[in-house]
Amino acid sequence: MGDLINKLKSAEEFSFDETFDIYSKCSVLIDEDEKRGSETLIHILDNRRKFDIRLDDMLADIVESVGFYPYLEKEKLALSSTGSRIRNKANCSKNIIGKVFHDEQKYLSDMLLSDKNLIVSAPTSFGKSLLIEDIVASKRYNNIVIIQPTLALLDETRRKLVKYSEFYKLILRTSQEPETHKGNVFLFTAERVNEYSMFDNVDFLIIDEFYKLSSKRDDERSDTLNNAFNYLLRKFDPKFYLLGPNIDGISEGFASKYNAVFYKTEYSLVACEENNIFEEHKNKFGERGKKKKYKEEVLFDLLWKKRDEHSLIYCSSPYRARYLSKEYYRYLINKGVKEASHNLHIIEWIEKYVSESWSLIDCLKYGIGVHDGALQKHITTTIIDYFNNGDIKQLFCTATIIEGVNTSAKNVIYFDKKKGKDVYVDFFDYSNIRGRAGRLMEHYVGKIYNFNEVPPRDQIYIDIPFFEQNPISDEVLINIDDDNVVDKNSIQFEYISSLPPDERTLFSKNSLYIKGQDSLLKKLRRDLVKDYNLICWDSTPTYAQLEYCLGLAWDYFVRPEESLRPMTKKRIVKVTFDYGWNRSINHLVKNIFSYQLEQKNKKDERDILDDSIRDSFQILRHWFQYKIPKWLIVIHEIQKFVCLEKGIRPGNYLYYASLIENDFIPDNLTILAEIGVPKSAIDKLQKHISTKVNQDLILSEIRERKLYSLPSLLDYEKNKILENL
Repeated sequence: MGDLINKLKSAEEFSFDETFDIYSKCSVLIDEDEKRGSETLIHILDNRRKFDIRLDDMLADIVESVGFYPYLEKEKLALSSTGSRIRNKANCSKNIIGKVFHDEQKYLSDMLLSDKNLIVSAPTSFGKSLLIEDIVASKRYNNIVIIQPTLALLDETRRKLVKYSEFYKLILRTSQEPETHKGNVFLFTAERVNEYSMFDNVDFLIIDEFYKLSSKRDDERSDTLNNAFNYLLRKFDPKFYLLGPNIDGISEGFASKYNAVFYKTEYSLVACEENNIFEEHKNKFGERGKKKKYKEEVLFDLLWKKRDEHSLIYCSSPYRARYLSKEYYRYLINKGVKEASHNLHIIEWIEKYVSESWSLIDCLKYGIGVHDGALQKHITTTIIDYFNNGDIKQLFCTATIIEGVNTSAKNVIYFDKKKGKDVYVDFFDYSNIRGRAGRLMEHYVGKIYNFNEVPPRDQIYIDIPFFEQNPISDEVLINIDDDNVVDKNSIQFEYISSLPPDERTLFSKNSLYIKGQDSLLKKLRRDLVKDYNLICWDSTPTYAQLEYCLGLAWDYFVRPEESLRPMTKKRIVKVTFDYGWNRSINHLVKNIFSYQLEQKNKKDERDILDDSIRDSFQILRHWFQYKIPKWLIVIHEIQKFVCLEKGIRPGNYLYYASLIENDFIPDNLTILAEIGVPKSAIDKLQKHISTKVNQDLILSEIRERKLYSLPSLLDYEKNKILENL
């Protein structure tokens, strides 16, 4: 097969006889080994312009024989026999107009119509998410819950499903009520499933990236996803569809208990070529000194050579992504390259609302992007849009390339070998990075360039802790009915069982470190009267009250093995209080920048500013919009529990926690932040929209009153509003 593929690449043109010979060999290979034959066919399609068009009927029959029906329309290949045309028609989606399934998609679509639940492991380029749309488009189910690991993925799904709003209300926030006169699609993270109190019924459940259920993949949100899945199964018994890539098996017995089929396939309409760059530069790559610089030079030379193609570069951390993007920008400057992109509207927004000196501006002007979990949602969405439409050619990514966003490219570069500082990329992670090479219906053949050795291949089995219970955390175990506990003699279960019923209910509802909650409850019972003025506050806390409460969270909710570096207990109080006072990302950046300057490190001011912006966005996303509101809500519940025990008035932190989480946006306008409208635009719209307008009517209000035309809005802000109307 290798010789044939090399021939396909190297030749300029094939005669009629050569075309017939190659097509015949491909057909034989398909009969002998369908996977290898299909890969050969993909390379033939990639080089199709070289073949004699008089044999297109023969090529169409080969494409049809392996079920690559979407490529028939793409390549304008006509099927010659009635039978083949009937089979092609049968593979059309009955629910999505103009969509044709490949054979494996059709098989799974039919299986979803049966009484079986479905657990699918398939390559990234398989098109698993098309089946999500097909389920919604079928209108068979009244209430559908879709759980995804990131808000970015949920936003992508929302964009695809908004066309079905006549039949379904799309629910994005836990404050939205479900409709009764039409269906509902709940687009939630696992945290939001656990927080939502208005589920009436759930007919169908979809969990994307279901490998995050595993307790062995070092994901801090595994407990939350297990509790959400277990809750929905127990309460509503919905049909379910779990999907993910490169998985070899799941907890034994799970499929049979829940009437499910685990289906693993390597079927793909995209081929991937591996290029082991590290082998060409043995012992020359490193992480420090000259070897580090040499490795970067090889990367930049490769990107320059591939400058007209889309390339994703995997980096270990946000710092690495920002650093390498700036170094590549400097490389282009030294090459004498002129600006590639002058009219990206986001640049004006960055200059006004972040900093005119942020290096991202320079990178964007040269067609270079950065994507990581720290950036605000509207920025990452915009950068992905620029990448997909060609305004950006090189995208430096972190682990978001694996799980945070659905995009792919002609070239994927596996440059760093770690995730974060200490964790090495394993074969599962590598497979998912590799899977981003090549884009279905755009690139037949993607390429991965390995700057590190490929991790050793291993079998990936996903444990489902609430079912298998080996291992299982206290936070999951406490939410399992006693009758379903596997080991009732364990120390864990003995501890959970020893908790009084009302405390057990409190801790399980809070879904946070159980032993920490227990210890905090005991402390508050001891110290509540003494510290009453510090613990029992309403609305907005004083500095001392916030210091006391966040200090409790830091001391009691952080697990022994959990690292919060570089954050400190003292610093988190200050940045939270200051942000609550100033309510401005600009102010946060300036404060951190001033603090970093005082440290007198050897970096120049431009690099210190970049670090300050990165840290500010990280604090905003991880601390303000996730961790601190969760902490405050749990402390609120525990102090309320103790106060009511003692017959005294409790404090109420819910208002302040909501303000922090929603970036001080009025409740009814938070839906705009959810769909990717910048806070700066929401602040301008806020002056023209009454707080009495229901959040479900906000977009209609903006559309009918043409508020997107406000003179104060930047072009970027107008575009972010209009793309959602």
